[in-house]
Amino acid sequence: MMNQSVTYIVKGRRQRRYRWILVTGLLLALACLLSCGMLLLGSTMYPAQDVFHVLMGEDISGVSFAVETIRLPRMLAGLFAGFAFGISGHTFQTMLRNPLASPDVIGITAGSSAAAVFCILILHASGTVVSIASVISGLITVLLIYIFSKGKTFSIGRLILVGIGMQAMLNALVSYLLLVGAQQDIPSALRWLNGSLNGSQMDELPPLMITVLFVAPIVIALGKHVSILELGEEAATTLGLHTDRTRMMLIVGAVSLLALATATTGPIAFVAFLSGPIAKRLVGVGLSNAIPAGLVGVNLVLGADLIGQFAFEVRYPVGVITGILGAPYLIFLLTRMNRKGNVS
Repeated sequence: MMNQSVTYIVKGRRQRRYRWILVTGLLLALACLLSCGMLLLGSTMYPAQDVFHVLMGEDISGVSFAVETIRLPRMLAGLFAGFAFGISGHTFQTMLRNPLASPDVIGITAGSSAAAVFCILILHASGTVVSIASVISGLITVLLIYIFSKGKTFSIGRLILVGIGMQAMLNALVSYLLLVGAQQDIPSALRWLNGSLNGSQMDELPPLMITVLFVAPIVIALGKHVSILELGEEAATTLGLHTDRTRMMLIVGAVSLLALATATTGPIAFVAFLSGPIAKRLVGVGLSNAIPAGLVGVNLVLGADLIGQFAFEVRYPVGVITGILGAPYLIFLLTRMNRKGNVS
C-alpha cells in the first residue's frame, strides 16, 4: 500500500512537470512568433530575410530604418515589459493568496504612474529620472498600503480595500497633474497613461532590460518560497522560512520590475492582473508558475499590440486592448468572490 502511494505521488509529479514543460515551451514558441510578427508587420511588409540581415548588422535601404528605429525597440519594450508585468502580478497574487492582489488593482501601478507623470509634466524629465522615481514611488506606495491596512491582525481583504482606495487617490493626483501640466506635454502623458509601445526608443530600454535580466531570476528562484507563503504565516514559519525577509525580497523585486516596466511603456492595463491566473489555468498547481506567468504577460502585450495596430481601421494603444480583455474578467472575479464571501 505504501509503495503504491509513493508510485502515485511520483507519477503525479512527473505528469505535472511534463505539463509545465509543454505549456512553457508553447508559450515561448508563441512569444517568438509574435516577436517575429512585430518585426515583419507594419505599413510596409519586408521579406523575412531582409529583416534578418538587418538584425545581423547589414544596412538595407528603407528596411534598416524601419526595423532598427521603430519595430525592434517596440518589440523589445513589449517583450521585457510584458515579462516584468507578468512576474510581478503573479508574485503579489501568490504571496497574498488572492487573485485581486494584483499591482494594478491595489494601487502599486498607480503609485509608479503618479511619479512618472510628475516627472514628465512638472520636471520635464525622462529616462533614468523617471525610472528611479517610479521605483521609489512604487516602494513607498507598498509601504503605505501595508501601514494603513495593518490592524491588530493582518488581513488580505483589508489590504486590498486600502489598495483600491490608494489607487483612487493616486489617480486623482494624476488627473490634477494633467490639469496643471503644460499643454504641449499633455498629449504625450496621456498616450503614456494609456499604456503604449508607440515611440519606444532603444536608449530608453536599458534600465528595464537590465532589471529584468538581473531581478527576474531572483524572483523566479524565490518561487518555491512563494508556494510556502501560500500555506499561511504560521505554517511557513513552522517550515523554517524567514517570512518577513522573504516577503521583503519578493516585494522589492516585484515592485522594481513593475515600476521599470511602467516607466518604459506606461501602465498597460490588466497584464499583471491576468497573467498569473491564465498561467495557473494552463499549467496547474504543484510547480512555480513565475516563468509561465511572465511568458503569458509577453504574449498578452505583443498580441494586444498587434491587434491594436492591424485589427481595426484606427490604431489603438496596447493598453486599450488589454483593458478590454481584462475588465470582464475583473467583474467576473469580483462577482464570484462576492458569492463566496471572500471580498470582505
